Amino acid sequence: MTGTIELTVASYNIHKGVGAVWRRDLKRITAVIGEIGAEIIALQEVDLRFGTRVGLLELEALNMHLHLVHVPVPGGGLAHGWHGNQLLLREGTVEEVHHLTLPGLEPRGAVIVDLAIRHRALRVVAAHFGLLPASRRQQSRAILEHLDRLSPRPTLMMGDLNEWRTDRESSLAPLTEHFRSAPLVRSFPARFPILALDRIMAGAGAEVTDAAVHDTPLARRASDHLPIKARLVLPARQRSAHRAAS
Repeated sequence: MTGTIELTVASYNIHKGVGAVWRRDLKRITAVIGEIGAEIIALQEVDLRFGTRVGLLELEALNMHLHLVHVPVPGGGLAHGWHGNQLLLREGTVEEVHHLTLPGLEPRGAVIVDLAIRHRALRVVAAHFGLLPASRRQQSRAILEHLDRLSPRPTLMMGDLNEWRTDRESSLAPLTEHFRSAPLVRSFPARFPILALDRIMAGAGAEVTDAAVHDTPLARRASDHLPIKARLVLPARQRSAHRAAS
Protein backbone atom coordinates (compact mmCIF):
# COMPACT_ATOMS: atom_id res chain seq x y z
CA MET A 1 0.00 0.00 0.00
CA THR A 2 1.15 3.55 -0.65
CA GLY A 3 1.24 5.90 2.34
CA THR A 4 -1.31 8.34 3.62
CA ILE A 5 -1.28 11.97 2.49
CA GLU A 6 -1.94 15.11 4.51
CA LEU A 7 -3.44 18.42 3.42
CA THR A 8 -4.24 21.68 5.16
CA VAL A 9 -7.95 22.47 4.90
CA ALA A 10 -9.92 25.47 6.13
CA SER A 11 -13.38 26.99 6.43
CA TYR A 12 -14.12 30.72 6.45
CA ASN A 13 -17.35 32.70 6.56
CA ILE A 14 -16.27 35.94 4.88
CA HIS A 15 -19.48 37.85 5.79
CA LYS A 16 -19.66 39.23 2.23
CA GLY A 17 -16.38 41.02 2.86
CA VAL A 18 -17.89 43.26 5.53
CA GLY A 19 -15.51 43.55 8.45
CA ALA A 20 -15.42 44.93 11.96
CA VAL A 21 -16.06 48.56 10.94
CA TRP A 22 -18.97 47.58 8.65
CA ARG A 23 -17.06 48.39 5.48
CA ARG A 24 -16.79 45.90 2.59
CA ASP A 25 -13.15 45.22 1.68
CA LEU A 26 -12.51 42.10 -0.39
CA LYS A 27 -8.76 42.74 -0.49
CA ARG A 28 -8.63 42.02 3.24
CA ILE A 29 -10.45 38.74 2.65
CA THR A 30 -7.97 37.75 -0.06
CA ALA A 31 -5.09 38.62 2.26
CA VAL A 32 -6.51 36.49 5.09
CA ILE A 33 -6.99 33.55 2.73
CA GLY A 34 -3.35 33.96 1.79
CA GLU A 35 -2.37 33.91 5.48
CA ILE A 36 -4.18 30.61 6.01
CA GLY A 37 -2.26 28.80 3.28
CA ALA A 38 -4.71 25.92 2.86
CA GLU A 39 -4.84 23.54 -0.11
CA ILE A 40 -8.65 23.31 0.20
CA ILE A 41 -10.81 26.06 1.66
CA ALA A 42 -14.61 26.25 1.98
CA LEU A 43 -16.02 29.78 1.96
CA GLN A 44 -19.44 31.01 3.01
CA GLU A 45 -21.28 34.25 2.14
CA VAL A 46 -19.28 34.86 -1.03
CA ASP A 47 -22.26 36.40 -2.91
CA LEU A 48 -24.73 39.18 -2.33
CA ARG A 49 -27.83 37.58 -0.87
CA PHE A 50 -30.48 39.43 -2.87
CA GLY A 51 -31.06 40.63 -6.41
CA THR A 52 -28.68 39.08 -8.93
CA ARG A 53 -26.61 37.59 -6.07
CA VAL A 54 -23.45 38.81 -7.75
CA GLY A 55 -20.22 37.16 -6.63
CA LEU A 56 -17.83 39.13 -4.42
CA LEU A 57 -14.55 37.19 -4.53
CA GLU A 58 -11.36 38.53 -6.13
CA LEU A 59 -11.07 35.41 -8.31
CA GLU A 60 -8.21 36.74 -10.45
CA ALA A 61 -6.12 37.71 -7.41
CA LEU A 62 -6.83 34.40 -5.70
CA ASN A 63 -5.64 32.55 -8.79
CA MET A 64 -2.69 34.72 -9.76
CA HIS A 65 -1.21 35.43 -6.34
CA LEU A 66 -2.37 32.51 -4.19
CA HIS A 67 -2.69 29.81 -6.89
CA LEU A 68 -6.22 29.02 -5.73
CA VAL A 69 -8.99 28.27 -8.22
CA HIS A 70 -12.69 28.26 -7.51
CA VAL A 71 -15.01 25.41 -8.35
CA PRO A 72 -17.69 26.70 -10.77
CA VAL A 73 -21.24 25.81 -9.72
CA PRO A 74 -23.62 25.02 -12.62
CA GLY A 75 -26.51 27.45 -12.85
CA GLY A 76 -24.90 29.99 -10.54
CA GLY A 77 -25.30 32.94 -12.89
CA LEU A 78 -23.37 35.95 -11.60
CA ALA A 79 -22.85 34.29 -8.23
CA HIS A 80 -19.49 32.79 -7.32
CA GLY A 81 -21.05 30.05 -5.20
CA TRP A 82 -24.32 28.32 -4.40
CA HIS A 83 -26.31 30.08 -1.69
CA GLY A 84 -22.98 31.73 -0.91
CA ASN A 85 -20.96 28.50 -0.61
CA GLN A 86 -17.75 28.18 -2.61
CA LEU A 87 -14.74 25.87 -2.65
CA LEU A 88 -11.21 27.02 -3.47
CA LEU A 89 -8.52 24.51 -4.47
CA ARG A 90 -4.76 24.80 -4.74
CA GLU A 91 -4.48 21.37 -6.36
CA GLY A 92 -6.61 18.46 -7.53
CA THR A 93 -8.94 17.70 -10.42
CA VAL A 94 -12.70 18.26 -10.15
CA GLU A 95 -14.63 15.17 -11.23
CA GLU A 96 -18.23 16.08 -10.36
CA VAL A 97 -20.13 18.93 -8.70
CA HIS A 98 -23.49 18.69 -6.93
CA HIS A 99 -25.33 21.64 -5.43
CA LEU A 100 -28.19 21.35 -2.96
CA THR A 101 -30.83 23.78 -1.82
CA LEU A 102 -31.30 22.82 1.82
CA PRO A 103 -34.65 22.73 3.63
CA GLY A 104 -35.49 25.18 6.39
CA LEU A 105 -36.96 28.59 7.04
CA GLU A 106 -34.05 30.54 5.49
CA PRO A 107 -32.52 30.03 2.01
CA ARG A 108 -29.49 27.80 2.62
CA GLY A 109 -27.40 25.49 0.47
CA ALA A 110 -24.45 23.16 0.10
CA VAL A 111 -21.93 22.29 -2.59
CA ILE A 112 -20.61 18.74 -2.92
CA VAL A 113 -17.46 18.29 -5.01
CA ASP A 114 -15.78 15.00 -5.96
CA LEU A 115 -12.03 15.41 -6.48
CA ALA A 116 -8.99 13.44 -7.50
CA ILE A 117 -6.09 14.80 -5.48
CA ARG A 118 -2.59 13.29 -5.37
CA HIS A 119 -4.01 10.08 -6.83
CA ARG A 120 -6.64 9.85 -4.08
CA ALA A 121 -10.41 10.16 -4.29
CA LEU A 122 -11.95 12.82 -2.05
CA ARG A 123 -15.43 14.25 -1.62
CA VAL A 124 -15.80 17.73 -0.08
CA VAL A 125 -19.07 19.08 1.31
CA ALA A 126 -19.15 22.87 1.79
CA ALA A 127 -22.24 24.10 3.62
CA HIS A 128 -23.82 26.95 5.53
CA PHE A 129 -26.60 25.91 7.92
CA GLY A 130 -29.49 28.00 9.23
CA LEU A 131 -30.03 29.84 12.50
CA LEU A 132 -32.86 27.63 13.78
CA PRO A 133 -32.10 24.23 15.40
CA ALA A 134 -35.00 22.54 13.60
CA SER A 135 -33.70 23.78 10.25
CA ARG A 136 -30.18 22.57 11.01
CA ARG A 137 -31.46 19.09 11.79
CA GLN A 138 -33.34 19.03 8.48
CA GLN A 139 -30.26 20.27 6.67
CA SER A 140 -28.04 17.62 8.27
CA ARG A 141 -30.41 14.88 7.17
CA ALA A 142 -30.76 16.30 3.65
CA ILE A 143 -26.99 16.17 3.13
CA LEU A 144 -26.75 12.63 4.51
CA GLU A 145 -29.60 11.48 2.26
CA HIS A 146 -27.81 12.92 -0.77
CA LEU A 147 -24.50 11.31 0.21
CA ASP A 148 -26.24 7.95 0.59
CA ARG A 149 -27.15 8.12 -3.11
CA LEU A 150 -23.51 8.57 -4.16
CA SER A 151 -20.75 6.00 -4.36
CA PRO A 152 -18.70 5.99 -1.14
CA ARG A 153 -15.37 7.78 -0.92
CA PRO A 154 -13.39 9.59 1.81
CA THR A 155 -15.39 12.69 2.69
CA LEU A 156 -14.55 16.07 4.20
CA MET A 157 -17.32 18.38 5.42
CA MET A 158 -16.69 22.02 6.29
CA GLY A 159 -18.68 25.16 6.87
CA ASP A 160 -20.47 27.55 9.15
CA LEU A 161 -22.94 25.14 10.72
CA ASN A 162 -24.23 27.64 13.30
CA GLU A 163 -24.12 25.16 16.19
CA TRP A 164 -21.92 25.26 19.28
CA ARG A 165 -23.42 22.37 21.23
CA THR A 166 -21.90 18.89 21.12
CA ASP A 167 -24.31 16.93 23.36
CA ARG A 168 -27.40 14.99 22.34
CA GLU A 169 -29.32 18.26 22.06
CA SER A 170 -27.05 19.40 19.22
CA SER A 171 -28.86 19.97 15.95
CA LEU A 172 -25.89 18.31 14.22
CA ALA A 173 -26.45 14.98 16.00
CA PRO A 174 -27.44 13.20 12.74
CA LEU A 175 -24.02 14.03 11.25
CA THR A 176 -22.10 12.45 14.13
CA GLU A 177 -23.14 8.97 13.01
CA HIS A 178 -21.21 9.47 9.77
CA PHE A 179 -18.56 12.09 10.51
CA ARG A 180 -15.95 12.60 13.19
CA SER A 181 -15.39 16.26 13.98
CA ALA A 182 -12.06 17.90 14.50
CA PRO A 183 -11.80 19.41 18.01
CA LEU A 184 -13.99 22.49 18.20
CA VAL A 185 -12.35 25.92 18.22
CA ARG A 186 -14.01 29.24 18.97
CA SER A 187 -14.42 31.34 15.86
CA PHE A 188 -17.30 33.77 16.47
CA PRO A 189 -17.51 36.71 16.88
CA ALA A 190 -14.14 37.45 15.33
CA ARG A 191 -13.05 40.22 17.70
CA PHE A 192 -13.88 38.23 20.87
CA PRO A 193 -14.50 34.62 19.80
CA ILE A 194 -16.60 32.66 22.27
CA LEU A 195 -18.68 30.31 20.09
CA ALA A 196 -17.53 27.35 17.94
CA LEU A 197 -19.98 27.81 15.06
CA ASP A 198 -17.64 26.68 12.27
CA ARG A 199 -16.85 22.99 11.81
CA ILE A 200 -14.45 20.67 10.01
CA MET A 201 -15.30 16.96 10.03
CA ALA A 202 -14.45 13.86 8.05
CA GLY A 203 -15.70 10.35 7.41
CA ALA A 204 -15.47 7.25 5.23
CA GLY A 205 -11.79 6.74 6.00
CA ALA A 206 -10.65 10.36 6.06
CA GLU A 207 -9.54 11.97 9.34
CA VAL A 208 -9.07 15.55 10.53
CA THR A 209 -6.59 16.54 13.24
CA ASP A 210 -4.79 19.58 14.63
CA ALA A 211 -7.77 21.93 14.43
CA ALA A 212 -7.00 25.58 15.12
CA VAL A 213 -8.53 28.99 14.71
CA HIS A 214 -6.66 31.36 12.41
CA ASP A 215 -6.49 34.35 14.73
CA THR A 216 -4.51 37.31 13.38
CA PRO A 217 -5.06 41.07 13.62
CA LEU A 218 -6.17 41.13 9.97
CA ALA A 219 -8.56 38.18 10.40
CA ARG A 220 -10.19 39.93 13.36
CA ARG A 221 -10.95 42.95 11.15
CA ALA A 222 -11.88 41.25 7.87
CA SER A 223 -15.09 39.36 8.82
CA ASP A 224 -17.37 38.60 11.75
CA HIS A 225 -16.01 35.00 11.80
CA LEU A 226 -12.42 33.87 12.22
CA PRO A 227 -11.27 31.15 9.80
CA ILE A 228 -10.67 27.67 11.17
CA LYS A 229 -8.20 25.14 9.77
CA ALA A 230 -7.15 21.54 10.29
CA ARG A 231 -4.99 18.78 8.87
CA LEU A 232 -6.80 16.31 6.61
CA VAL A 233 -5.36 12.79 6.49
CA LEU A 234 -6.43 10.64 3.56
CA PRO A 235 -6.03 6.86 3.82
CA ALA A 236 -3.35 4.82 2.12
CA ARG A 237 -4.08 3.76 -1.46
CA GLN A 238 -4.05 0.05 -2.27
CA ARG A 239 -1.67 -0.82 -5.09
CA SER A 240 -3.17 -2.70 -8.02
CA ALA A 241 -2.65 -6.46 -8.07
CA HIS A 242 -0.58 -6.15 -11.25
CA ARG A 243 1.81 -3.61 -9.73
CA ALA A 244 2.03 -5.49 -6.45
CA ALA A 245 3.08 -8.65 -8.29
CA SER A 246 5.68 -6.93 -10.49
